[in-house]
This record gives sequence, C-alpha cells and structure tokens, in this order.
Amino acid sequence: MPEQSNQTEHSYQLETLAVHAGTKRSQFNEHSEAMFLTSSFVFDSAAQAAARFIGAEPGNIYSRFTNPTVTMFEERLAALEGAEQCVATASGMSAILACCMGLLKSGDHIVASRSIFGSTVNLFGTIFKRFGVDTTFVSATDVNEWEVAVRPDTRLFFLETPSNPLTEISDIAGIAAVAKQHGVLLAVDNCFCTPVLQRPLELGADIVIHSATKYLDGQGRVLGGAVLGSKKVLEPIYQFLRTAGPTMSAFNAWIFLKGMETLKVRMDAHSANALSVAQWLETQANVALVYYPGLPSHPQHELAMKQQKAGGGIVSFEVKGGREEAWRIIDSTRMISITANLGDTKTTLTHPATTTHARITQEARDAAGISEGLLRIAVGLEAVSDIQTDLARGLYK
Repeated sequence: MPEQSNQTEHSYQLETLAVHAGTKRSQFNEHSEAMFLTSSFVFDSAAQAAARFIGAEPGNIYSRFTNPTVTMFEERLAALEGAEQCVATASGMSAILACCMGLLKSGDHIVASRSIFGSTVNLFGTIFKRFGVDTTFVSATDVNEWEVAVRPDTRLFFLETPSNPLTEISDIAGIAAVAKQHGVLLAVDNCFCTPVLQRPLELGADIVIHSATKYLDGQGRVLGGAVLGSKKVLEPIYQFLRTAGPTMSAFNAWIFLKGMETLKVRMDAHSANALSVAQWLETQANVALVYYPGLPSHPQHELAMKQQKAGGGIVSFEVKGGREEAWRIIDSTRMISITANLGDTKTTLTHPATTTHARITQEARDAAGISEGLLRIAVGLEAVSDIQTDLARGLYK
C-alpha cells in the first residue's frame, strides 16, 4: 500500500490544485462538483438568518453573493494564483468594474497602460471620467513613465501583460516597486497567461484580474470574471458585488471548474502551438512583423521568459498591404474562426483595429501601435500544420 501523505491542499502542485482545490461535497457525496441552481437558501431559524446577514455566522444567503458552486470556483482559482481570496463576477469587464468601483471614489486617479483591451480603455477613459475618476495612459514597457505619472491622488496602477493585442510585456516587479513606493495598488490582468504561466502576486502585484471567459473555460462556452488578492484589499470589492450584483452564475462557475481541470495541459499545448505558428509566420514574405513573447525577436523576450513559464497562445502579426490585405487573409480561411474571442480550443483570428479596438479613437489606436495591417491569432489546439495551411490560403497570393 502507498504511504499516507501529510500534504495539505495548498501544498499540491498546480495541476493537482486545478483538479481538486475548492471541492466540497454535499450530503450526497458526489464525485464531480455539484451545481447549486437556486436563488436563495433556507435558514433553520430567524436567529440564524439574522446571524448570516450580519456576517456573525458563515453560510449561504442569496446567490447574488453566496453560492456553493461559485465559492468552489473562487477557492480553486485563489489556490492557483496563490491569493487569499477571489471574488467571481459575471464577465472579465465586470471584474475590472467591480475592482475599480470597490476601491476608487470621485477625485481619484488611475495610471494604466495604453496597451490594454479596447473596452478597458473606454471604461477608464470615458465612463469613469464621467464620475470624476481620471486616468493617465502610459507605456506598458517603460517603468519610468509610471513613476512620472504618479500624482497625490493616484490610487491604482492597472496593466495587462502580455498586452492585447501586441503582446507587450510589462515588468510587473518593476512597476510594483513604483506602486509600493507611492502607496498605490497594482492590478494585473492575467487573462493571456493564467496562473499556469504567470503569477503576478508573487511578482509584487496586489490584485489579479481574470476574464474567465478565455482560457479558464477554454472552450468558448460561458462568460465570467474574477478579482483576486488579499482579504483586506478585496473586502470593498466584495461589498460592491454584494450590493450591485455583477455576479457569476452557478452554472457558469460549474463550467469553469470543469475547464480548470485541464488548464495546465491546455496552456502548455497552446504555448507550444503558438510558438510554432509564430516561427512559421516570421518566414512568410507577406508578413512584416510578428509579435510573440516566445520569439527571440520580441523586444521583451528576455523579460517574458523571466516572469512567464512560456509564451502563451496569442500571436499578433503585421501584414503588408494594410486593412485590405488583412481582411483578405481573414476571409481566405476555412477552418479558423473569425471571432474576437480567444482562449478557445479552436483557433480564432481577428482584425483588432476594426473589432476589439474599434470603439477607441484613432489617436488611441495609433498610440497603442494598432495598425490597419495588424492581425491577432489566438492559436488553438488543432494540428499546427492545419493552422498553417489555413493561414497560407491568404498569405500565399
């Protein structure tokens, strides 16, 4: 018989945590995590109800802010990221919204990378601005710009690394040092890497953001988001979610639990496939530039390999001929999905200037380096040769 192990759950390796962390069985002792599809929970007495509502007794109250399936998702992702707490939300954007609404007030200031998702740019630059929260956009890669942008009212640094869509790599530890010097919280969107490839909290970040819709699910099925960090930092974020309700559903949480079971295997495979596709794209005459952190030609390759375990699944490339040529390549594909989503087992292809970043200004697109000839491919789990063949239909004139 094998020897008994004294391991606790959080001493397991990441791939084991991805399968087991957070699992709690009901009285039926089910093998797979249960879905609790209920809006509310029944109390044993009026006194218990009162105790639950004021937080004197732990337990479920109402699925807007307490649900056993969602809690299992939160605890599993927290274990993977090495976080004290996770707050699950309805989408990746609602995770960013909940984070900022919980932590900021009118008169506060954000410093954010200009190389972030288009909807995040709009949230910071347009919507929050209407409520008196100002944002300064700076370089993703120049730590000094973050230092210069700090004001007495700065409360939050926000970045995503690798960035969307140019895969720029931010020095998390370097920016975290600036943030701590000025008493500012640093939030890192870890959507592209997941905790399999990068753990921002270990590099000095205070908050990790996820669009669980992407790789945490991995099959393009449902929407969800998450905010992770210490209990102290997340308390006001949880209180915002409890009140305002941008909540993850129990069904979606159950899907994410199943998705995370294969997260390590998938991220390794996505990274290997993406590296092969990126290397191949560099050899194509119609391709002017390839952006992939795993390539030695990437400007921040050394930093990427220091803070990431692999390059990830996202490759962007610049084609000669601008929008006309980029669209022709997209329209020539037969297998690849033409969609702006990413993190799927299926390879997806999009034109950022007219999709993910279409709603920001031309000036903002130019500042972020998003040209009309730029394409972003989220490399899936198909055979690399089939992905290359499909792209070659448009690349080979």
